[in-house]
Formats: sequence, structure tokens, C-alpha cells
Amino acid sequence: MKLKSCFLLVLLFWLTSEPLASGIAAELAEKAEDILVIDGCPNRPGTEKKVVLVSGDEEYRSEEVLPQLAKILSQQHGFDCVVLFAIHPETQKIDPNFRHHIPGLQHLHNADVMVIATRFRDLPDKQMMQIDHFLRRGGAVVGMRTATHGFNIPAAKTYAHYGNGYQGEKEFWRGGFGRAILGEKWISHHGSHRHESTRGLIAGNERNHPIVRGINDGDIWGPTDVYGVRLPLPGDSQTLVFGQVLKGMKPTDPPLSGEKNKPLMPIAWTKSYRLPGSHNRKGKVFNTTMGSSNDFLSEGLRRLIVQGIFWTCGLETSIPLQGLRVEIVPPYQPTDFGFRSDEDWINKSLQPADFHQP
Repeated sequence: MKLKSCFLLVLLFWLTSEPLASGIAAELAEKAEDILVIDGCPNRPGTEKKVVLVSGDEEYRSEEVLPQLAKILSQQHGFDCVVLFAIHPETQKIDPNFRHHIPGLQHLHNADVMVIATRFRDLPDKQMMQIDHFLRRGGAVVGMRTATHGFNIPAAKTYAHYGNGYQGEKEFWRGGFGRAILGEKWISHHGSHRHESTRGLIAGNERNHPIVRGINDGDIWGPTDVYGVRLPLPGDSQTLVFGQVLKGMKPTDPPLSGEKNKPLMPIAWTKSYRLPGSHNRKGKVFNTTMGSSNDFLSEGLRRLIVQGIFWTCGLETSIPLQGLRVEIVPPYQPTDFGFRSDEDWINKSLQPADFHQP
């Protein structure tokens, strides 16, 4: 018995040690309360469609914006929504600084759309497998902000090819998940971070696209800066919205003169993908490099993302010419983007249930 007890103590220490066994410890910690489930209202266009929204970034408050997006989708449009969070296995609280655990990814097995807003995640194989299976069947993907660099996985691991900037033997995956699936990986802050905000301009040849219905130049604005991308975007990518770099941090600020706006960088586009060896249909993708919690105060950006979700799951005929309704569902008081310390997350003691309607 003493030998058995000693073994169990050693095993417990090994499972909870960082970083070697953090993934194993995290897998053991999956619980129902780690996710947020919001059922859709009946008799709406999205009824019987399921959206899984995957948060997990340290900077842009995806843990705030995705629950609000889920409420809009479910209450105003009928989608069943499941919101996933970065959960620390020791505190059992939301902690985006812990990059190794997003419980609930098994909900992707019957999802119509995955909305992803992660940043540099290194998840255990069991969790990455759920994402990989979803992509192998051609599931629709909507990427937001840091999803272009959503993973950072060491070369020795099974899903290393998902990592940002991957340059291994798997040609399709060169650049990682961002480039292969969404259309671009992390390149740069094209606008000056926290000094030059973003105004959306509709691409001239795409003004009739269903995703931009009811959206005019300037309706999309956010305090986050324009990301740099390489032009042209790969494959069948189609730019829908360009990001005009502004001189300051207000929507009324004039555009910056000079090379930063010549050419304009895309901030929203569509594309498709099919994983090597898959015989399923191509998956549809809508990606935007905007999407912080305070970006989401822009009605134009909310409309763009919601209509992008409609388009990816084949509901574009339900988008009226004036655009879909996208009212904020109170309460929504987003905090400013920026990094937080581990201590801040412990003190915040945030749980998925905190995002339920009061």
C-alpha cells in the first residue's frame, strides 16, 4: 500500500507539472461548467444550426467578445451556440495566459461553423484532434483577429503543422493554420499599435456580396490597428473589406497619408480550403483581422461578422439588403485590449457562467 501511495503521489506531481504534462493534466480537468451553452430561439434562419465559438487569446479579450457574439446569434437569429474558453486546470477559471487547455472542443463533431479567436495556443493532441477532424470534414470556419496566429506548437508534437509560421515537410500547411486555412499567418502590425485605428472600406468589386449587405464605407471602425498581409492573398481568396489606417484613435480621424494606405491592406475576406487526403467538400472560410472586444462596439463590424457566419453555413439568401440586425445584448461592457498578468486572472476569478444572462 505504501508503494502504491508513493506511486500515486509521483503521478499526481507529474500530471500537474508545467510545461511537460500540462496537456495531460488539462485533459483530466474537462467539466461541463467549463463551457457556455446558449440555445437558439426557434423559428429563425439559424434554427437547427450549431456554432462553436473558440476563445483563447491573451490580448484582445476574446473571452468577452465571443459570448456577446453567441448571444446575438442565438437570440436574434436562432443559432445554437457553444462558447469555449482557455481554462487553467488548477484554478478551474478562465485564464488566457494558460495556453494548453480549451475544454469542450468535442462539440465540433456536429458543429456547422467554428468561430475561432485564439492566439498562439499549444493544446494537447486530444484537443487538437477535434479541430483536425472538423477541418477534415470541410467544416465552415470564421476567423477573428489573432486566429491568423492561433497556434504555436513545438516541432516534435503531432499537430506542429498548425503552428504559426510552420515550414516543415507538409507543403499544404506551410505557414500554419493561419495561412493554410484562413489565408494568412502573423505578419506585422501594419498600423501603429494603439496609435492608429482602423476604418473599413468596402472593396469596390464586392459591394453586392451578401456579407457586406447594409454596410457602407466607414461603418466598420475599431481601435485595433490594421494587420499586415501579403498580397495577393492565396488561392481563391476574395477581399471584401480594406482597412484604412487612421491618424488617431477616433472614428472621425483622417486617414494617414503615405505608404501605409498605398496599397490598403485587406481586413476581411473569404476563401475555401480542403485538407490533403480529404474527399469531403471544400470548407468555406470568412476571416477578419479585426475583432477585439471593443472593436465589437462597432455595429458595422458586428454585422460583417454575423453575415460572414450566415454565408459560411449557406444562409446568405436570408441576409436582407439592409443587412441583419445585430443589436448588443446587454450587459456588454468590454474592457480595453491588452495583456494581463497571471495574478490579474487569478484575482478576476472569471467563469463561463459569468456570461449567462442575468
